[in-house]
Amino acid sequence: MAERTLMRDELSVEEELALIQRGTEEIFPLEELRQKLERSRRERRPLRVKLGVDPTASDLHLGHVVPVMKMRQFQDLGHQAILIIGDYTAMVGDPTGRNKTRPQLSHEQVMANARDFTRQLFMILDPERTQVVYNGSWFSKLTFVDVIKLLSRMTVARMIEREDFAERLRKGLPIGLHELVYPLMQGYDSCMIEADVELGGIDQKFNILVGRDLQREMGQEPQVGVCSPILIGTDGREKMSKSLGNTVDLLAPPEDKYGKIMSIPDELIIPYFELLTEVPLDTVAQLRRGMETGELHPMEVKARLAREVTGRFHSPEEVEAAERHFRRVVQERELPEEMDEVVLAPGDLRDGRIWIVRLLQMGGLVASASEARRLIAQGGVRLDGEPVTDADLDWQPVDGAVVQVGKRRFARVRLG
Repeated sequence: MAERTLMRDELSVEEELALIQRGTEEIFPLEELRQKLERSRRERRPLRVKLGVDPTASDLHLGHVVPVMKMRQFQDLGHQAILIIGDYTAMVGDPTGRNKTRPQLSHEQVMANARDFTRQLFMILDPERTQVVYNGSWFSKLTFVDVIKLLSRMTVARMIEREDFAERLRKGLPIGLHELVYPLMQGYDSCMIEADVELGGIDQKFNILVGRDLQREMGQEPQVGVCSPILIGTDGREKMSKSLGNTVDLLAPPEDKYGKIMSIPDELIIPYFELLTEVPLDTVAQLRRGMETGELHPMEVKARLAREVTGRFHSPEEVEAAERHFRRVVQERELPEEMDEVVLAPGDLRDGRIWIVRLLQMGGLVASASEARRLIAQGGVRLDGEPVTDADLDWQPVDGAVVQVGKRRFARVRLG
């Protein structure tokens, strides 16, 4: 955690810039950021750093929060963090990376998600140094004439330069007119708060550039984009995504976070150190060299990574308990000392049996029936140590039996 203790006044501009560059894929334009940092020091005015988030779901994983961690770094350097909750942009839906139109959410759904969303973001951000703004506070006041004026600032040709839109056009897939408005809405957010810097994943580059264009047209100095790479999920192949089942969830218990990090492929160890921890980069380089020369075993380095990541969200005592749990359950292949129980009442059974998928759902071991079927097909479900191979299994429950999903999720069956 050494970098968090560094105060901006103790750093040169180049040192501050180097810290900001850590774990980024692109800063555009880099020279403009340097100039903004220099002027910020001369005028003793912190930069206004924007991060926009759309609460389209109620829970977050590590892939969502890489830019949030970058915002925390800006906070620690003394800059003003402005978190824009996209209660209006979320109703449109960001088309970035989509091959079809997103389902539209009601404002009530979005606001319900936002309550849980912000609580999780403040697991990382300092709430006392974060300005939270809902973009409905200005979009709700625009007249139709205002919307027409905003639309006039973008051409169709420029909009279909977007790779995802161009790909849909090539495949003959529909593009909703409301989707074309999204980048303008995100750019308008930047104008409304007069952002100096906008953070986001590299997939947000087009939207951030639109913000630069709008700011110029409105007589503002354009923001600098600071874009992070897309975090690869625990499978080591695809981006972290709930639908792919390769996430590390913020609300997961510490033993789950620790275990998920320990499961990543070795090639993800260094990128995760760079993106998800504050371990100094010279130390990360030493760890990389140690693994390359064989002086350090990847599992040893991965254990340090798991401690660092889990420690960003949990106490040292919880991290130690998570590590003990991992050694006992995964490395020594013993049952955990404590596990949740799933109590089956007679009404839960049919002819004295229960469908295995329903059992997994009742035990909170899976989020959906489709996830249960996928895990069973992958050999990831066991009953008293025996693999379940049939997703249509009607199981006759035994009091005290242990159902296991993956390496870390357990529940003991109790007959009520």
